[in-house]
Amino acid sequence: MYKAHSAFNNTFNDEDFAGASYLSNIVKAIGGLLAAVFAVQPVTAATPQADLSVSHAYLSRMANDYEHIAPNLSAELRFMASRG
Repeated sequence: MYKAHSAFNNTFNDEDFAGASYLSNIVKAIGGLLAAVFAVQPVTAATPQADLSVSHAYLSRMANDYEHIAPNLSAELRFMASRG
C-alpha cells in the first residue's frame, strides 16, 4: 500500500519498506533529497542604499528620543546606526 510522506515526516513503519527493493529505496531517497534541496528559498538581494539611509535616520531619531531616559540605550542605537 502506498503512503504519502511529507518532507518533514521522518517516522517510518516496517510496512514502508516491506517488499521494496534496494533500488526503489535509493530512488525514494534521491527524490527526497532533491525535494529538500529545491524547497529552499533563494537568498534575496541586499537592501538598497536608500532603505539603509532611512533606517539609519530612524535609529538616530530614536536615539535622540531616549537620550534623557536611557543614555546607554541611546548610545547603542547610535552605534547601530553608524555601522551601516
